[in-house]
Amino acid sequence: MQINIYYGGRGLMDDPTLFVLKKMKEVLEELRVTVEIFHLYEQKNSIPTLPQTLKNADGVILATTIEWYGIGGYMQQFLDACWLYGDKERISRIYMCPIVMSTTYGEQEGKLQLATAWEILGGLPCSGLCGYIADTSLLEENGDYIRIIEKNAENLYRTINQKMPCLPASNQAVKQKVAITKSINFTPQESEQLSQYVSDDTYVQRQKADIQELASLFRDMMGTSEKEDTSEFVEEIRQHFVPQPGFSAGFKVVIEEKKKPLIIAIDGANLDCYYGEGGRVDVEIQLDRASFADIISGRTSFQTSFMAGDMKMKGDFKILRSLDQVLPFGVE
Repeated sequence: MQINIYYGGRGLMDDPTLFVLKKMKEVLEELRVTVEIFHLYEQKNSIPTLPQTLKNADGVILATTIEWYGIGGYMQQFLDACWLYGDKERISRIYMCPIVMSTTYGEQEGKLQLATAWEILGGLPCSGLCGYIADTSLLEENGDYIRIIEKNAENLYRTINQKMPCLPASNQAVKQKVAITKSINFTPQESEQLSQYVSDDTYVQRQKADIQELASLFRDMMGTSEKEDTSEFVEEIRQHFVPQPGFSAGFKVVIEEKKKPLIIAIDGANLDCYYGEGGRVDVEIQLDRASFADIISGRTSFQTSFMAGDMKMKGDFKILRSLDQVLPFGVE
């Protein structure tokens, strides 16, 4: 027997859900169950592929912690992926036990939400656990609470081992009669392949780059592109350059409205700044013209723009932080 655990919390040390999962895992392993845990916060970039891991599972535990409202984004993403890419035929034979601990309010609603979602997916629900635990130490030191957790793990094992039947749920009947969903008509194998593409950041970025290249090509063909100013921002960069001893790096700034990237090459006291290609590139920056103008004018910095999501970067973040020191636009 194999049981997969999908944990949707943030992995905090004092998370009561982690203690509950630890105890349940111990009991299940004593019963010779193979237990595999997936921490969704560690695999957030590959969540669309996780429904593939349900193939060999006889049962699953969906566990999350409610810290302010709802089951959290990671768990919702996983359920969305199961709906879009999961093998519904396989899910229909998998038992699910919901575990929801709350440090604020809403653990019962969270447990119900997980159970309802699994039923709509076609899966088999089991009785789960939910509770309000403000201090994890109280949970760890209470023998009665621990026995409840262990009993729940035993009941889950018994339910799966005996393949206990479940009464039909109205969620399935309502979904089949009135739910308006677009059928993608994919086989489980095609859905699995599609989920791999969705989670492949390299593939997605390549598609975006191809779209940008095509957009630029058609803009040129239609004659809408005007002669580009190849001196914009260059003089301001040179005026604010403050050499840092021993610092050497190359930056490629891709401005959305510009056909050519802006190259900033720094080698000690030497600065080379121009629009074009070539040269050493340690960090690649992507942003629009308005965001770059805000940096040049001193209203924000490279690091702040990145943290705010106005700018994307590839490369060493430490080198990016040094760029604000060699080009301190906000300092007169």
